[in-house]
Amino acid sequence: MLRFRLMYVNDIQNPAKDQAAAPRAPQGLFMTRHPNYVLAGVMGWPISHSRSPRIHNHWFTEHAIAGAYVPLAVEPGKLETALRALPALGFAGCNLTIPHKETALRCLDHVDPAAARIGAVNCVVVGKDGSLTGKNYDGYGFVASLHEGAPGWKASDGPCIVIGAGGGARAIVSGLIDAGAMEIRIYNRTLDRAQKIVADFGPAVCAYPWDSRHDGLAGAGLLVNTTSQGMVGQEPLDLSLAALPRTAVVADIVYAPLETKLLADARRKGATAVDGLGMLLHQARPAFRDWTGLMPEVTPQLRRLIEATL
Repeated sequence: MLRFRLMYVNDIQNPAKDQAAAPRAPQGLFMTRHPNYVLAGVMGWPISHSRSPRIHNHWFTEHAIAGAYVPLAVEPGKLETALRALPALGFAGCNLTIPHKETALRCLDHVDPAAARIGAVNCVVVGKDGSLTGKNYDGYGFVASLHEGAPGWKASDGPCIVIGAGGGARAIVSGLIDAGAMEIRIYNRTLDRAQKIVADFGPAVCAYPWDSRHDGLAGAGLLVNTTSQGMVGQEPLDLSLAALPRTAVVADIVYAPLETKLLADARRKGATAVDGLGMLLHQARPAFRDWTGLMPEVTPQLRRLIEATL
């Protein structure tokens, strides 16, 4: 028996307070997919904190597309059952978040090369035949956020410094390589985990001991924190920017708060700082395109809408 909780759009948006709220979803589960109605969602555990419903429902409203995007609370161990129910429930697809991104690789019919290389899926597309294809747009979202937040930035501007070696780091390394990065230096507390990324992504990537991270910023064109350090409730990232060139771009995938200590330190130094919200917004664009056929834009209005929830 399928057991996951579907939270309606009404549960996460109050039209009286949100000028950009999407039209209300019909009451009840969607047991069949109407050809002119697009249904999508995000699976995670927990899931009530996700900003993705606000992002996608904003686009449904902005582009007058009949549809809804709903949060789906799926317990660990029940992901495959939930994913296999998507075609019968009329879903065009879904996003995946913690703790399901890696588990999904074993639950799908097809996985695109980028997601396979990263080792995680953040977007599932339901085919016309009911098949499930997994994709990963986190790397795309990160690079797009750099182009938006640091116009003129190029992956070839200098070495790219990546702090951390988790799933976010793998997606960002993939995106940077696709963007043309020639040298990526990874610093992680556990060197073995960083060396695994080197083995998976090739000669453009090198791993260095954690203790050498401060001096390793010399000559960098980009510095990105992919860890949770600096997030609300977490200690700030322990990193001195003394050796970092003022011409470098400093990015943080943390978006709560928007201004982490790392970004504040970068601004004081005169470097360009890019917050983590842009990555969240931009990774959603190609997923929306896959489900609706329309590639939306990240507008100031959308950014303000999501910033208000932080």
